[in-house]
Amino acid sequence: MKRFVLVTIVSVLMVGCVNKPVKPDRPYYAPVAPQQLQQPRPVNGSIFNAATNIDIYSDGRAHRVGDIITIVLSEKTQSSKTAKTTADKSSTLSLPQPTILGNALSVFGAPVSASSGASTNEFEGEGKSDMSNSLTGDITVTVHEVLPNGVLSVRGEKWLQLNQGDEYIQISGLLRPQDIASDNTISSTKLADARIGYSGTGGVHDTNTMGWLSKFFVSPLWPF
Repeated sequence: MKRFVLVTIVSVLMVGCVNKPVKPDRPYYAPVAPQQLQQPRPVNGSIFNAATNIDIYSDGRAHRVGDIITIVLSEKTQSSKTAKTTADKSSTLSLPQPTILGNALSVFGAPVSASSGASTNEFEGEGKSDMSNSLTGDITVTVHEVLPNGVLSVRGEKWLQLNQGDEYIQISGLLRPQDIASDNTISSTKLADARIGYSGTGGVHDTNTMGWLSKFFVSPLWPF
């Protein structure tokens, strides 16, 4: 009994490790960064400043480190999968009456009679999964790096303080300057290596979180 209780406690403690959510920015999945080139030193004068210079022919789209760009969230995914498997097997075995040198085999004077047997195995399994997700809205981020090939690395977050907690959106990725619209916006579907996170904190968020004991009963550690 003590051993069973000990195994149960250890299993409950390991549930948190089994159900630990996958976090982004794992080094294995990181994009291959191009070789960094040394940026030339800006030539500034008493009036001209390269950091704040605005070209009269520029359209105002973000293209430098520190520039601001608005990302329009238009994420929508939908998947469906159905699987069904049926298998059956039957077999029949018949043994005639055993004989020795033409005489019926007997045990303690009783003859051994012929025997037969049959077995049937059946299996049927069916599974179905439907999932859809949708995320819309706007989030304004800043350019953190301009790669040598001109691609912009952007990231940022937005926090909304509500009466029952906070909600936040975090986003990062790579985009091409030519994909930026004239109003300095870009769709999230054109963001490469995108990392988009939407969650919250507070009482409302906690009510939608499964407790540690409930996680144990739905985890692979539950043997039944």
